[in-house]
Amino acid sequence: MEIPFSRLLFEQGAITQAVIDHPYSGSGTEDDPYVITWIPDDPRNPQLFSASYRWFLAVLISLAALAAALVSSAYSGGLVEVVEYFQFSKEVAYAGISLYVLGFALGPLIWSPLSEIYGRRRIYIISMASFTAFTAGTAGVTNTESLLILRFLAGSMGSSGMALPGGVIADIFPATIRGLALSMYATAPLLGPTLGPTVGGFISESIGWRWVEGVLTIFSAVLVIAIVFLLPETYAPVLLQARAQRLQQTTGNIYHSASDKGKKSLFKTLGTALSRPWLFLFGEPIVFLLCLYVSIVYGILYLQFAAYPIVFQQVRGWSEGIGGLSFLGILVGILAATAYTFPVYFQYRKKCLASPTGRLPPEARLPSAFIGALVLPIGLFWFAWTNGPSIHWLSPIAAGVPFGFGMPFVFLLALNYLVDTYTIYAASVLAANTLLRSTFGAVFPLFTGYMFESLGIHWGASVPAFLALASAPIPFLFYWYGPRIRRKSRYASEAEAYMLRLQGVQVETQQQRPKQESTNSIDFQEKNTHTIQIKMESSRQGFLQDRQLVNFLGRTLDPPACESATHIFKLQRPFVIT
Repeated sequence: MEIPFSRLLFEQGAITQAVIDHPYSGSGTEDDPYVITWIPDDPRNPQLFSASYRWFLAVLISLAALAAALVSSAYSGGLVEVVEYFQFSKEVAYAGISLYVLGFALGPLIWSPLSEIYGRRRIYIISMASFTAFTAGTAGVTNTESLLILRFLAGSMGSSGMALPGGVIADIFPATIRGLALSMYATAPLLGPTLGPTVGGFISESIGWRWVEGVLTIFSAVLVIAIVFLLPETYAPVLLQARAQRLQQTTGNIYHSASDKGKKSLFKTLGTALSRPWLFLFGEPIVFLLCLYVSIVYGILYLQFAAYPIVFQQVRGWSEGIGGLSFLGILVGILAATAYTFPVYFQYRKKCLASPTGRLPPEARLPSAFIGALVLPIGLFWFAWTNGPSIHWLSPIAAGVPFGFGMPFVFLLALNYLVDTYTIYAASVLAANTLLRSTFGAVFPLFTGYMFESLGIHWGASVPAFLALASAPIPFLFYWYGPRIRRKSRYASEAEAYMLRLQGVQVETQQQRPKQESTNSIDFQEKNTHTIQIKMESSRQGFLQDRQLVNFLGRTLDPPACESATHIFKLQRPFVIT
């Protein structure tokens, strides 16, 4: 039975007769409550939404991320007028960019855990509505303090547009196509900042700098309305908790959702969210190095928002609107890289299906990052030594193409490596990435003006090129030494062992068994459901020596992979992952 869209949207605990009649485990008492899960063909299960509706939601949340990213850099398009109006230095003007991006760093530490307590929809509505209000306030400010404070608050609120889409995509898409949806969303943090100066430059030149914020306020207000009336709750634990309460009110029996067990308080959840990213960032070499690389690239992108106006407007004398067009080279590179990620994704997907294990190690995602690592410094050095007025303007603009082309590969493939490695800790790892990345994005524009004044436009622009060149070996390092580093990583080992236990594999540490038990053993026990339970023992603490079986069981598998397992282990009945 279908649930009307209005109930789907506004009633988290909407139920049907089929939901009431379903035979849940338990007896419905205080001591043995019914434990509810999704029923077959459940109309409220977000992963069973129609394909067209799921892709519509992916576009909607990507637009919300784009709006937040646009506001971050469109401000720079009217920077000359802002400086003239407030009569402050350009360094203070750049602080308007930096404080906004600093809000990007701090906001996700709050929005992500709150979305896991109250759901994605409520947090989206509250944060995006506040973001719209603060952006509107920026359009009407009359003093420096209000401008900077409102920019910071707008960035903090708008950061939900960056922090929540990954969770929503995971909620509504199965693993088989999730990567494709993430690729589309992940372009927003790069596309928005690149489009912003062009949009802001023409608006500022035509109707004034205040309307830069005004037009973007209208855009974000339209998105807020769309979110209110088109985006339902998608987070399964929140939905099942609401359903348990509704069933209890309707039937009088006791219902619990599976996620009720071990539920943390708000204070403890926020405490973990605020502390764990720092623990990963400075305690895990994998997290630190990859986050550092992504952060350097992101910082260089925001450095260009201060560098390009110097090169094209101050040195070459271009207007604000025409000066904004100088970012089109970077934009073309980003779009080309985005298009290229689709065949890369399908090739990766094909290799996964062809693999006997049904998956590939995290290092399989890195070869495409080699492209980004190589072309980034090429584009930056090209820009640095062709940005003088004696060389045709087309050359420094064209230099933005390889820079823009390399960024998405570094972003996507580094983040995928982190998620593949840390699985259950992915939220904390990505929060660490956002924190460091946004901090670099906030700081880099602040010293750009001093750097160009001290070193000149050639050597000043070469500094980020040298940073990109020094960071280029990082993807190669993990490609060759990644497995060894992961084996020595406490949290990577724990994440892999946890994923194995979810699949019914008993993982014992060295301290939990006699020292002489140093050989691997595989026991097959057939259950009533014909699921195969596999028990493995290994002499290596927290790790299984049979890497092929680890890789096979480490993720939810596709039917072809299950068929491969049946063949490899010569099982009499089909292999099923539960």
